[in-house]
Amino acid sequence: MTIWDSIILGIVEGLTEFLPVSSTGHLTIVSKMLGLKIDDPSITGFTAVIQTGAIIAVILYFWKDIVRIIGAWVGGLAKPERRDEFDYRMGWYVIVGSVPIGIVGFLAKDLISGPLRSLWWVAGALIVWSAVMVAAERMSSKERPLTRITFLDALVMGLVQCLALIPGVSRSGATISAGLFRGLDRVAATRVSFLFGIPALAGAGVYELKDALGGSVGAVPLIVGTVVSFVVAYASIAWLLRFVAKHSIELFAFYRVLLGVVLLMLLSTSTITAT
Repeated sequence: MTIWDSIILGIVEGLTEFLPVSSTGHLTIVSKMLGLKIDDPSITGFTAVIQTGAIIAVILYFWKDIVRIIGAWVGGLAKPERRDEFDYRMGWYVIVGSVPIGIVGFLAKDLISGPLRSLWWVAGALIVWSAVMVAAERMSSKERPLTRITFLDALVMGLVQCLALIPGVSRSGATISAGLFRGLDRVAATRVSFLFGIPALAGAGVYELKDALGGSVGAVPLIVGTVVSFVVAYASIAWLLRFVAKHSIELFAFYRVLLGVVLLMLLSTSTITAT
């Protein structure tokens, strides 16, 4: 992997990590276009590790919220009278929503980094999950703000987040859709998606670090890709929160379908290979 490869992939990661378009799917497609082996453990490790940049971006963007939630959660463990605070409950919701993807990701690691890296899977998931996003947008009441999120909301969003381990589904697309189906408004579902992403992406990055450093990637491209990812992701977060406040996520679904169809055409005509 060259420095230019890492810069391009860092930009793709930063742009797509929090948008409901599938960062893994886009990274897989772009890696293939750059001539990289998409089923190489060092490449899949690289794409997981540069997500660290996006994690740092979301932590900095939501720093005050995160500090407040952690403080309330720790305080609630020691003082029962603080357990009625929303931020104490939110701390538990983030934990509950993050555990399922950690377990499934660990158990299905070989499947995720192997057969599911096929571009056929990416194309299919891009198209199929677009229908779910449209249904969520049109069927949701969108009546509940973040302060009215419940334990069941967090559990459902956490379980659905596991589907994002399939490249092309999108972690944010899965969690936002689940939140909308549960009746949360777009901004609430999106903010929860961001918070759930911190443990999920951090765990994946740490776990895959050895593969990224132990193969053909190297430390310098890894650092460059992570830094670029951070810068671009921070801007993406700010933009997405403003967008979902007033606009439907169906726009992303239409883009996903178009990309998926183009990818299927390229695969069907053998213009590109699936792995």
